[in-house]
Amino acid sequence: MFGNYLIGLREGLEASLVVCILIAYLVKTERRDALKPIWLGIAVACALALGFGCALTFGSQELTFKAQEALGGSLSIVAVALVTWMVFWMRRTARHLKAELHGKLDAALQMGTAALVATAFLAVGREGLETALFVWASVRASGDGTPGPLIGVLLGLLTAIALGWLFYKGTVRINLAKFFTWTGAMLVVVAAGVLAYGVHDLQEAEFLGGLQNKAFDISATIPPDSWYGTLLKGVFNFQPDPTVVQVTVWLLYLIPTLALFFAPSGLLGSRKTKAAAERSQPADAPVGEKS
Repeated sequence: MFGNYLIGLREGLEASLVVCILIAYLVKTERRDALKPIWLGIAVACALALGFGCALTFGSQELTFKAQEALGGSLSIVAVALVTWMVFWMRRTARHLKAELHGKLDAALQMGTAALVATAFLAVGREGLETALFVWASVRASGDGTPGPLIGVLLGLLTAIALGWLFYKGTVRINLAKFFTWTGAMLVVVAAGVLAYGVHDLQEAEFLGGLQNKAFDISATIPPDSWYGTLLKGVFNFQPDPTVVQVTVWLLYLIPTLALFFAPSGLLGSRKTKAAAERSQPADAPVGEKS
């Protein structure tokens, strides 16, 4: 449940920050007339993400078992790729996200209502689709027939919305760069588990071999139905009897990804990017950010 809570919190907070930045800028520049198109774009983006999640959930139920496993495994890999890209992108651009959105919003204000709707839709829609896909893959990987994973996601999203509101009001201020660094690292660990589960799906669909070739089996030591087994599965998508292919893929993804993520270039970005961030981000930033 914690892993799914983290997904909802991290992804939801990104979307909340985008909304806060857009709304705060329009209010500050006395362009309240543009708020309605912005909210319309946000609403359409949320509806699209929800519809996409429902299509994944209910559409896959009509498939055969092997087709479901093949679809689930393939989309899990796609979800991990998207989330990995998003984690690195946010780690690099968190410090100057506000300036980037302000530039897009200025251009949209000059173009008219449709451009404002499109700007809000694109800014929030990307986050929404990525969230829907990764949540679906993660819930499928950690699901045990209980509503726990979905409750975790919902609680994470609600927390993100509450934090977004507090950021907007100026009640809460945190170092967003550090926040996205450490939650990004934890999300990489969660993504590694989703990737391993996706590989297992492809093995069950007979797209990959080695289903019976187990790396180890500690089910007797860590029973899947025990409280600690459930905790490990909920947080890390832990499986007590993974295949050799699963363990290999897990290690090949997790170790290099974390190494690159915490490498100096991952922390600071290029000199040009860092300089631009420092110019665009004041020391006492709005919507809760401290540089």
